[in-house]
Amino acid sequence: MKLLEGKTALVTGASKGIGRKIAEKFAEHGANVAFTYLSSIEKGLALEQELQGAGTKVKGYQSDASKFDEAEKLINDIVADFGTLDIVVNNAGITKDGLLMRMSEENWDDVLEINLKSVFNITKAASKIMMKNRKGSFINMSSVVGVQGNAGQANYAASKAGIIGFSKSVAKELGSRNIRTNVIAPGFIRTEMTDVLDPKVVEGWEQGVPLKRAGETDDVANACVFLASDMSAYITGQVISVCGGML
Repeated sequence: MKLLEGKTALVTGASKGIGRKIAEKFAEHGANVAFTYLSSIEKGLALEQELQGAGTKVKGYQSDASKFDEAEKLINDIVADFGTLDIVVNNAGITKDGLLMRMSEENWDDVLEINLKSVFNITKAASKIMMKNRKGSFINMSSVVGVQGNAGQANYAASKAGIIGFSKSVAKELGSRNIRTNVIAPGFIRTEMTDVLDPKVVEGWEQGVPLKRAGETDDVANACVFLASDMSAYITGQVISVCGGML
């Protein structure tokens, strides 16, 4: 059964990792998929070709969601190309880790701008379309770090905590229009970023997870499919932790 048949979705930051897997799962479940990438042009084009095999409409856009005007143009382009927009996954994000004592103002600003301001930009632009349609689902990607903090990640934790507060507020503002806004907080998930780590470090982290393993990108993407679909029609303003019990 295809849970997203006939729906149009946007996934930001989809050239790799969790975003890529979400785009794949959405296409598998019958959604038309628009996705963005920034610097990974080759990966973006490869994903576009790969997803077209699912038989739905798929298009990638090179766009920087942290720029207000670019986000607005992106949403207008998607509506022009696809006709509408039903689901938005705000996934694009970066890390610039370091202890507070050594963190530069630039590293603070970059992480807040790309991780948090982009969610404001895209949500503001997309909500206009959803309000006309009187339906929609926003899924915003936070992190367990946004809930419990992490040494060396004050900027990242602040951006991801900000996403939670923002999403809960938007859920209250847009709920009367049948627009839902939820948050996913992934824990330790295997991606290209974790593949380069020392296996002993990874093993140490896994031991701290009650399920005793890292999560897979599939685990996060499956939660996104649920929140994007009508199966979650009465769920809004919630944070779903996909973390193997860490929280």
